[in-house]
Amino acid sequence: MELDWLKDFLALAEQRNFSRAAELRHVTQPAFSRRIRALEDWVGVPLFLRGAQGAELTGAGQHFHPLAGEMLRLLTRAQREMRAIAERERGSLSIAATHALSFTFFPGWIRTRLPLGAMGAISLVSDSLETCEQIMLAGEVQALLCHYHPSAPVRLEGERFESIRVGADVLAPFWAPGGSRRLLAYHPASGLGRIVAASAPALPDLVGHEPVLTSHLAATLMNIAREGGGIAWLPVTMAQEEVERGRLVPAAEGISLEVEIRLFRARGAGGQALDLLWGGGRAD
Repeated sequence: MELDWLKDFLALAEQRNFSRAAELRHVTQPAFSRRIRALEDWVGVPLFLRGAQGAELTGAGQHFHPLAGEMLRLLTRAQREMRAIAERERGSLSIAATHALSFTFFPGWIRTRLPLGAMGAISLVSDSLETCEQIMLAGEVQALLCHYHPSAPVRLEGERFESIRVGADVLAPFWAPGGSRRLLAYHPASGLGRIVAASAPALPDLVGHEPVLTSHLAATLMNIAREGGGIAWLPVTMAQEEVERGRLVPAAEGISLEVEIRLFRARGAGGQALDLLWGGGRAD
């Protein structure tokens, strides 16, 4: 049995729809259906009743539901602990970072904080905040680096995790001189999108209509804005070079959002490399 089968089962039990559950698990529906069937073959009985209205748990599925959740928690915990032991022994580091920070903040920050070559290997996973949260919750990385604003909490807050401030940034609306004033927006899975959406009631309406394009990537929105395609909320650290070249200008003077750059880890997690990073931040 694979851990993904349990995650798939729990997703389908919650969504009761193969298409939505497959999308949530970031796999195609045929692949998702095959994995559910493989789990049922392993258990030996059907776990779902399939019908035109979706999927419902069978009696066996209802009995298996809490067991699957508990198995996943125990196996994930064991996986995380074993990996943490191995990471401590090797002095290496596995870290997830959102796309924007992977390109702008991470390279310089990691170079100043860790003596590259003297430590073990550093593994960086770059993705949307939503995906980074998922792999962090699953114990697949030791730390998560992301933009943070109090109005848009991260799923890693609470008793299981702790965080420190390691930097700061500013979000501001930019557009090309003379370009379109249509809105270029972030996908909901984007951490920057969460921050802008949560802060929207306190911000002036710059465009007054629905976005014409959405993307997970700040870099994509910046490139489209630079070509005159609309207004995009961008990290100033990312847009600075384009502003200096005159390709982007503020869409509205004096409008910005101050955000933090935070590093998250599971409480009690350590290791030589992670401890060095943690020592260079500002704890809450």
